[in-house]
Amino acid sequence: MSERKVLSKYYPPDFDPSKVGRTPKHLRPTGPKRETVRLMAPFSMKCTSCGEYVYKGRKFNARKEITDEKYLNISIIRFYIRCTRCSSEITFKTDPKNTDYMCERGAKRNFEAWRDPASKELQETDEQRLDRLEREEAEAAEEEERNAMEELETKMEESKREMQIADALDEIRTRNARIERGEKGGKEEVALQRTREDVVAARRREEEELEEAARLAFQRENVERARLEELESVDGREERKEDVVPTMHSFEKVSRPRKANGVSLVKKATAGAAAAKPLGPTAKPAAVSGLGLGAYGSDDEDD
Repeated sequence: MSERKVLSKYYPPDFDPSKVGRTPKHLRPTGPKRETVRLMAPFSMKCTSCGEYVYKGRKFNARKEITDEKYLNISIIRFYIRCTRCSSEITFKTDPKNTDYMCERGAKRNFEAWRDPASKELQETDEQRLDRLEREEAEAAEEEERNAMEELETKMEESKREMQIADALDEIRTRNARIERGEKGGKEEVALQRTREDVVAARRREEEELEEAARLAFQRENVERARLEELESVDGREERKEDVVPTMHSFEKVSRPRKANGVSLVKKATAGAAAAKPLGPTAKPAAVSGLGLGAYGSDDEDD
């Protein structure tokens, strides 16, 4: 079995390359380039051989050929297709001047109103065509502006109509309510009087609400003013405290005083009296009075 990818080829002994007859690409004669493409029929046509109609948009496998013809340095391309019934060849090419296609042979293009040869569009020159396009653009812009103004006017009219309808509905409702109240009371004047009273009560209610809002606003201002004064007084106190020199605390152990009972109070009182008045040879110790314990020194004297 031979190899799939052959790297070396066999040449017989009597091989003569000059007899092959192949010419290099740069020496080959150049002509129109052709390639196969998939396209749709650009217009509806009728085959001249069998009378078959080919509608616009029908798909074909066509041969594309770039010709030497040019319009404003734009190449003109020719296409070859075959009739779907008799397989006769049909050719058409591009028309850059009119931005369209032109049928050459094998078929006849169907009549189209916008391509009437007697029409002014096909007979006008390039300058006339440019003038016509500019004029159409100006007319389109003017029409768009006019449409915008008309749309705004219609919106304004609709809003006015809605307001009128709402006012009429309110009037009808008030009238119906007034009539209903009059029927219940037996008189229309009573209904009118009630309506007036309701209006006056609503106005009075609105005035009371405004007064209440003003009163609350004034109260809020007074509260805020008092709060500001209190804050200022607190700030003043803090400034005075900062002026006083703080005492330095030591970490030495401090003995706490014990609670004194009745006996210790008596001893302290006598010691204080003795220190105040020194005793002589004939002096008697002063009796502690006012403690409910009697004369403390009487027993010593008796001994």
